[in-house]
Amino acid sequence: MTWPNRIAFVLMIVVVIVTTIAYGAVHQPILALFYAAVALMVILWSVDALKRGEVKLSTSMLQIPLYAAAAYAAVQSIPFGTMAEIAGISGIPRTISLDPFATQMSALHFAALALFFSISLALVDSASRIRKLVIVIAVFGFAYAFFAILQSVLSPGKIYGIYEVRFAVPFGSFVNRHNFAAYMEMTIALPLGMLFAGAVARDKRLLYITAISLMGVALLMSGSRGGLVAFLVAGVVVGSIFIGGESSLTRVAETATSNDITTDRGHIWSVTTRVIADNVPLGAGFGALGVAYTAFDTHSGLERAEQAHNDYLQVVADAGLVGAVIGLFFLFCLFREGLSSANVDNTLRRGVAVGALAGLFAVLVHSIFDFVLHTTAIALLFITLMTLVVACRQKFDDDVRSPEIQKKRRQGSRAT
Repeated sequence: MTWPNRIAFVLMIVVVIVTTIAYGAVHQPILALFYAAVALMVILWSVDALKRGEVKLSTSMLQIPLYAAAAYAAVQSIPFGTMAEIAGISGIPRTISLDPFATQMSALHFAALALFFSISLALVDSASRIRKLVIVIAVFGFAYAFFAILQSVLSPGKIYGIYEVRFAVPFGSFVNRHNFAAYMEMTIALPLGMLFAGAVARDKRLLYITAISLMGVALLMSGSRGGLVAFLVAGVVVGSIFIGGESSLTRVAETATSNDITTDRGHIWSVTTRVIADNVPLGAGFGALGVAYTAFDTHSGLERAEQAHNDYLQVVADAGLVGAVIGLFFLFCLFREGLSSANVDNTLRRGVAVGALAGLFAVLVHSIFDFVLHTTAIALLFITLMTLVVACRQKFDDDVRSPEIQKKRRQGSRAT
């Protein structure tokens, strides 16, 4: 390993943790730091390639949807002609997107996420790095859950006791409790998968069970219904893979109806379907739903929905049929690679793959009710789990078949 490679791997982990602590990276200064960190990762990867004399790149097709989304968002913001004069104003560029600036920012964000994914795939190139990454996620998830529970008791309305959130229910460092629940779904899934696979040594199982229990309690305390449904589904997925037999997953979601537009999913979804119908086949533009929404909103208009609270509807509303194709291709690649990784012979890699896949599936279920993947920190952890899924398909020189064998090898090396 070269020094740029080591630094880039550490930076990858730091980015995942820091963006989570910094309110989920929803503010512009933190997003700017994230983009700078991705640029630095690319530079370090390039220096590593020069030192090695070879370029390390993954051939995983899971990268394609992210780059495709970035490219299409850029296309949506390209002017072609001008609009007719309106109220004496002329020369307004005509674009596919109803909000070109928001779409341009979406293109930049998708590109940054795609680069982070590609570099991460190149960095996680050994069994030892898989183990380190899993340990970091599990330990951080445990510590983060403990902090969130403590904060919910001592300062339920303020993040870190200083940042008061309006019009939302904060939990942990996230301004929205649903985001915290989604984060816990992913951190809890990894140790669960390893336990089910038998990839945890007996003397460490109690530690894993303790971490899982605390993260589960934190998830329940967040009060996110979508998070609870997703967590239960993820548990069924993990169990069904190792217990065997066919399973029928029935997802029942209760849509809340209240005066608060952020919880009236039925109204938001109905308006979003009208946006979809009005912008077929090219979409309203990535990030432009808030603008498109107002024309069809039957409420007073005092509160505008910026997201559809259903990422599947929003993909089609934002990107039309092109977005639907990109989304379906992503799901196909994810589950094809995930199921392949879940069937590898190596105990550790199989456990990690199943846990990561369950965490990803939980968030995909959660995305039926919320827009959790719009939060940068959640998207980064999601991408990190995808990286683990892809990495677990490969064979490495430092593979160990079981934790017991690994323990015996360590004891033997110490004796010599």
